[in-house]
Amino acid sequence: MRSFIITFFFAVQLSITSQTINEQWVKENYTKKEYTISMRDGVKLFTAVYAPKDTKEKHPFLMTRTPYSCAPYGEDKYQPRLWQFHWREYLKEGYIIVIQDVRGRWMSEGTFMDIRPFNPDKKKKTDIDEASDTYDAVDWLVKNIPNNNGNVGVFGTSYPGFYSTMAALSGHPAIKAVSPQAPVTEWFKGDDFHHNGALMLCDAFNFYSGFGQPRPKPTTVGPKEFEFYTNDIYKFYLETGAIKNFTKLMGDSILFWKDLMVHPNYDAWWKARDARVGCVNIRPAMLTVGGLFDAEDCYGAWRLYEAIEKQCPSTNNKIVMGPWFHGGWSKSDGSFLGNVRFSSKTSKYFQDNIEIPFFNYHLNGKGTLDKLAEATIFFTGENKWRNLDTWPPRQMVPTPVYFHDNSTLSFSKPTVQNGSTSYISDPAKPVPFTEDVLTDRTREYMTDDQRFASRRPDVITFKTGVLEDDLTLAGTLIADLKVAISTTDADFVVKVIDVFPDGFTYDTLEYGKGNGKNYLMDGYEMLVRGEIMRGRYRNSFEKPEGFDPNKTTTVKFELPDVAHTFRKGHRLMIQVQSTWFPLADRNPQQFVDIYHCEDKDFVKSEIKLFHEIGNASSIILPVLK
Repeated sequence: MRSFIITFFFAVQLSITSQTINEQWVKENYTKKEYTISMRDGVKLFTAVYAPKDTKEKHPFLMTRTPYSCAPYGEDKYQPRLWQFHWREYLKEGYIIVIQDVRGRWMSEGTFMDIRPFNPDKKKKTDIDEASDTYDAVDWLVKNIPNNNGNVGVFGTSYPGFYSTMAALSGHPAIKAVSPQAPVTEWFKGDDFHHNGALMLCDAFNFYSGFGQPRPKPTTVGPKEFEFYTNDIYKFYLETGAIKNFTKLMGDSILFWKDLMVHPNYDAWWKARDARVGCVNIRPAMLTVGGLFDAEDCYGAWRLYEAIEKQCPSTNNKIVMGPWFHGGWSKSDGSFLGNVRFSSKTSKYFQDNIEIPFFNYHLNGKGTLDKLAEATIFFTGENKWRNLDTWPPRQMVPTPVYFHDNSTLSFSKPTVQNGSTSYISDPAKPVPFTEDVLTDRTREYMTDDQRFASRRPDVITFKTGVLEDDLTLAGTLIADLKVAISTTDADFVVKVIDVFPDGFTYDTLEYGKGNGKNYLMDGYEMLVRGEIMRGRYRNSFEKPEGFDPNKTTTVKFELPDVAHTFRKGHRLMIQVQSTWFPLADRNPQQFVDIYHCEDKDFVKSEIKLFHEIGNASSIILPVLK
């Protein structure tokens, strides 16, 4: 009898596994219900619950809280992601899927607040935050949704990644596993709208001109898109000019844009909105996920994992980083980005071997996580996953590579008494972030060919000789620049580039067809990592300082972590420039209020980079020995 039951069970499982999961299957096997769940202060949050019709066993919850809508609305209308993406694997396992509109968005009541600060000291019912909203929602779900097993998992990408972090801070005992994916973590130093104090103009304006529109009451109708007068974003942002002109286009109703304008420096307002605040005593198992080439939240995944490691040493805390764009682990097969190929379907590997087993183990008691490493990192260049027991790896050695005369890089310090390279930064002719004419910021720019920039006089380029051995980087990059400028402020953009050898081509049998384009890859200058630093914050993000014209000073800053191997026969290249447009807003290159200055305040600046005894500029590489 027992063998019959086992045989029958596996036959049913095989049938479910092999069956095509489509809209019809979902509607035949799942029931959708919509609820308004009361929070502790009486505000009701709109929640869609997709529950299995099977009542023979109890099921775990998998929850996403989002400001982007749990549409489609109506109990007869089902969310397409349930069968279009890897969410279908959770349906096969019988998960109860929960999608909730966060406070003040779409069909939920209340007032929305961007990256609402976490409050660890709640005393009254009116003391709410995203953690308490998660707690109250989960508490209602486990008590009111039938046939649940009392276990809740939370995951989400980007802004929902922030809400996932807040779920981990909620303290609800039913929440057993949380996966913040590309989580919004810190919006002044690294994620989305600022990088090292520089406003990421293109993303900020494009996002908030629509997302930030006020919603006077719950609605199923989305905001009106801003109408650009040209499809050339370089032209639009350059002709619009100073930031105050973008404020006029925004109007008076976009609250967060107004906050940006009155909090130009890293003050208490920004510090309270750091998602790492309160990351102590985290109980759920954590799986932080990010993309090596995430144009929006590359910083957040690395730094959230790092904060949990430091502040919660007893938490079961893991990190996964793959060769993905923003959300690429669930939206693509992860075998290429732009012209660069990775030789395998990295997204499917992640889904099948990491994410789904992670939730199955912690919520369903299925399988094992014996093979899940502390850090599962895909190293581009060599195009292989590495399972590491710590990040950065213990074998990582910070190693400076120095700038030299004749546009060269060397691991030896310069020996000349007087060595420097100069360029003129002209805000009227800013360096574009890509060579193409575009209607919007692309995700592919993160691996784009930089040969177009090498040809500009306002970009200085340094490179090593041909590498005789593989060079693997694993960790945070640090730019340590010795500079002098002719004005009182400037930005510094550092790009780390992998120069492919002449004659290089991809073997399509090994690497696939990539994006299907026959791009010239020999001599390709692949962007591995780029970052900007607003010079006025070189000593303090809280207290900006102008430059003394023509006085030598140090500008030292971090670039987000990398995991990349420069293969034997390639070259390492570093580019330095002072504009990166329109990714980042233009610095007037004078120590003025950038958010309120005039078009006439933008001036040229001569930027001098020193590479000499006593003033040796370098990039500190995290070399894996």
